[in-house]
Amino acid sequence: MDYTYLGRTGLKVSRVCLGTMNFGKVAPEDDAVKIMDRALELGINFFDTANTYPGADCKGRTEEILGRWFAQDKGRRQRVVLCTKVYSETQDGSWPNTGRLSAYHIRQACEDSLRRLQTDHIDLYQFHHIDRFTPWEEIWQAAEVLVQQGKVIYFGSSIFAGWHIVQAQEAAFARSFVGLVSEQCKYSLTTRQPEMELLPACEDYGLGVIPWSPLGGGLLGGALQKHTEGRRSSEGMARQVEAHRNQLERYEKLAGDIHVPPGRLALAWLEHQEAVTAPIIGPRTLEQLEDAAASVEVELDDTTLNTLDQIWPGPGKPAPECWAW
Repeated sequence: MDYTYLGRTGLKVSRVCLGTMNFGKVAPEDDAVKIMDRALELGINFFDTANTYPGADCKGRTEEILGRWFAQDKGRRQRVVLCTKVYSETQDGSWPNTGRLSAYHIRQACEDSLRRLQTDHIDLYQFHHIDRFTPWEEIWQAAEVLVQQGKVIYFGSSIFAGWHIVQAQEAAFARSFVGLVSEQCKYSLTTRQPEMELLPACEDYGLGVIPWSPLGGGLLGGALQKHTEGRRSSEGMARQVEAHRNQLERYEKLAGDIHVPPGRLALAWLEHQEAVTAPIIGPRTLEQLEDAAASVEVELDDTTLNTLDQIWPGPGKPAPECWAW
């Protein structure tokens, strides 16, 4: 496994990050435990979870699975850079302070996550969405208290715009606080809008970028071949395949020509992007984990990278050059 620094910090993390959103629902807990055990064996030390995920029917489920796994062997926690999140409602939404980023909620949510994770600290605590109603002075004051208490080491963001990164960092610097060290964003060959403003902001402020949905919702994982073979897929995926058939034909042919599975190629492309620290993988099986982890061994030459740009074009330049003269 290859390792890199998380943004401008001195913290080293693996070039792939194990996401846990599928644990407990798509992947039963027994399978999740096997995946986490194997991830450590492969050298993956970067684990990402959340106190809740959009649309999840069981709040805190993945944190609890991780907590039980840590409790079985205390050495596991020492080897893992543990990331979780705060923002979304963790109850039924009927109480007014069960979500967002008020100092009140951040404190309560952190305590709840620590209890579920069965740990005394969170390595990377991420704001899961921008809160347009809570001032950054309040957010950073709450963050500073958690750092002073030893409950959180670093803070990151998720699903922020570029100008939100600027807001957050300037407010933190005014308090002589480190601020954000990472940003989680939706980024892949099929979703390249972050290259316009978000990635430049992250690079300028020294934030590591941790892309989620690196396979474009499954589209880049060999979807055309699976569709052609008649494997069952959702109606939504079938529509996506038909809408992108010409691109997928070229993409999967390229993958075959260089003898790299399509999903592994998509991850390798992200790992070749200068701003990217580690894409988040969400394996449901050990086979998927093994395939994703092998992406760090894939070297892409300039010809292959240029071909990928032609198949899945990005903006070409950051803003404002991408739309100006």
